Amino acid sequence: MAHVVTRHTAELDPATARAARALLYEAFDDMTEDDWEHCLGGIHALAYSGPLLVGHASLVQRRLVHRGVALRAGYVEGVAVRATARRRGHGAALMGALERFIRGGYDLGALGATDEAVPFYESRGWRRWRGPLSALTLDGVRRTPDEDGGVYVLPGSFDLDMGDPLMVADWRDGDVW
Repeated sequence: MAHVVTRHTAELDPATARAARALLYEAFDDMTEDDWEHCLGGIHALAYSGPLLVGHASLVQRRLVHRGVALRAGYVEGVAVRATARRRGHGAALMGALERFIRGGYDLGALGATDEAVPFYESRGWRRWRGPLSALTLDGVRRTPDEDGGVYVLPGSFDLDMGDPLMVADWRDGDVW
C-alpha cells in the first residue's frame, strides 16, 4: 500500500508539482493545461510507493446551485494512478483522504467520472446525478447536456434530489464539469 500525504497547492514544492502534472499527462491522453489548472488551489492527495509518486487526486472548492441554494462543493479533480501501480488500493487511499475533507468541510462532494471509473466511485458511495446540468457562463446560464449523466456526487448534510437540475455556479476555462 502506498503512503498518502495531503498538501495544499501552496505547499507543493516545484518538483512535486511537476511530478503530479507529469503523472496526469501520462494517465490521460486528452489532458490539457486547463485540466491541470482545475487541479490547483486546493488539497492534493499524493500516493507514494517509496520515493516514487504513484497517484494523485485533488480537491477544490466550487459552488453548485441546487433548488436555488448555493452549496459549497468539494470538487474532485485529477484522479490518477500510475499504470504500473493500479489495482493495489492506491486510488481508494487517495479518495479516502479527500472524502475526509469533503465530509468535514463541504455540503457535498462532486466529480466528473470517466466510464471506466464509475464502478469504483459507486462502490465508495458516490451517486450519479440524474438531473440536467447547466453552467453559469459569461453569457448567463447555459445547459451542458453532453455532461448529463457524467457527474457524481457524494451526498453530505444537504437534502439532495438527484433528479432535479444542478447548476455549477462558477465558470472556468476548459471543461466546465
